[in-house]
Amino acid sequence: MEEQKKSTLAAWFASPEGEYVLRWEQGQFDSAVEDVFGFNAVQIGLRQFDLLRQSRIALHTQLGMDPASDLVADSGALPLASGSIDLVVLPHVLEFSPHPHRILREAARVLMPDGHIVISGFNPLSLWGVKRALPPRRDEYPWCGRFIGLLRLKDWLQLLSFELNGGRFGCYAPPFSQAKWLGRAAFMEKAGDRWWPIAGGVYVVRAVKRTVGMRLVMPNWRKQAMSAKALSPVAQQNHHSAGNDA
Repeated sequence: MEEQKKSTLAAWFASPEGEYVLRWEQGQFDSAVEDVFGFNAVQIGLRQFDLLRQSRIALHTQLGMDPASDLVADSGALPLASGSIDLVVLPHVLEFSPHPHRILREAARVLMPDGHIVISGFNPLSLWGVKRALPPRRDEYPWCGRFIGLLRLKDWLQLLSFELNGGRFGCYAPPFSQAKWLGRAAFMEKAGDRWWPIAGGVYVVRAVKRTVGMRLVMPNWRKQAMSAKALSPVAQQNHHSAGNDA
């Protein structure tokens, strides 16, 4: 029964560890999406949790391989038009995919210029990363994922013309499997924010897609017209002088 509980990431979020992470992440997603405006927002993965609940964007779509998703599709091949989406959220999608770069490229493709992406992930440079490295955890969620460090993620985003404009680490308590021990370690949240802010177990970051604009060099028709007008009296004068000489 325990193996069945941890057979998916969504099931793990029902455990004491998962609930602890979900509470913190839900608050971060709420804050990250509430001031993003537009017409279309897409949540990729974890359809069981509404991470767009505070978004003011009118149309919300949940996309993923889960048959209950609004749009059943591979996150690495999005059936969406290029430049058609204002907001994409990726809750723990990259670290459980064999092709995280492809997913980010697809997200960049479908986002409009100045569109936003919000990503959550487990921090390998934390007590949670240490637990992942201990056997025999690697066949269970979330320890079977390939945790991606924030610096590496930032490099990937920059290559796709994204610019970070928000983010935070959280969940500084050790990954205890019992709720009572997580409760006793609650004091570590404030201490972690102050003394070791980059050592949180998870992070949520937001980035905006920057598009390098093209400047078209067009003929200055007005300037050319003014120049022609200024030269016309000279031409008329020369023509008149030529007539007198004749």
